[in-house]
Amino acid sequence: MVASLPEIKVDAQSRMQKSLDSLKQEFTRLRTGRASVGILDGVRLDYYGQQVPLSQVANVTIADSRTLQVQPWEKNMVAVVEKAIMASNLGLTPNVAGTLIRIILPPLTEQRRKELAKVVSQEGETAKVSVRNARRDAMQHIKDLLKNKQITEDEEKRAEEETQKLTDKFIKEVDAMCKSKEDELLQL
Repeated sequence: MVASLPEIKVDAQSRMQKSLDSLKQEFTRLRTGRASVGILDGVRLDYYGQQVPLSQVANVTIADSRTLQVQPWEKNMVAVVEKAIMASNLGLTPNVAGTLIRIILPPLTEQRRKELAKVVSQEGETAKVSVRNARRDAMQHIKDLLKNKQITEDEEKRAEEETQKLTDKFIKEVDAMCKSKEDELLQL
């Protein structure tokens, strides 16, 4: 069943927005040398037989520009949290002081900054591909409507132009986000 033009536009916009949101999420996980609680978003650990995010068993706060503090809600979870952070492949070393875990973020080297900038551009390209896929699907649905004689050729052209404008808008947003993140990474 082919949807109507407004439904196609809403679906395309929704998918493009999800691509943008996904990119934002990926960028929060990139370490920029500055403390951010988003760095630990991907850390999962075993909590009574369940794999749960760190944020569900501990309070994560920023102590200063280069230090994160993790305060598990249960004393017996300190070692589990520490182990999960070390196993997370983030290159972070937690320091335990009683029930408080401190994570000092080392400054990024110039080489690491350039590597992360490449990762940013790769993530940006992935987001652009996702946006373009949403455009392609919308265009196909529009052509199907024309083929089934549910819309006129004028309506098809108008809908394709609107879809292209929407795509251009989201691609610009992706570019702006990538530029901003690269600038943040390359700052000293």
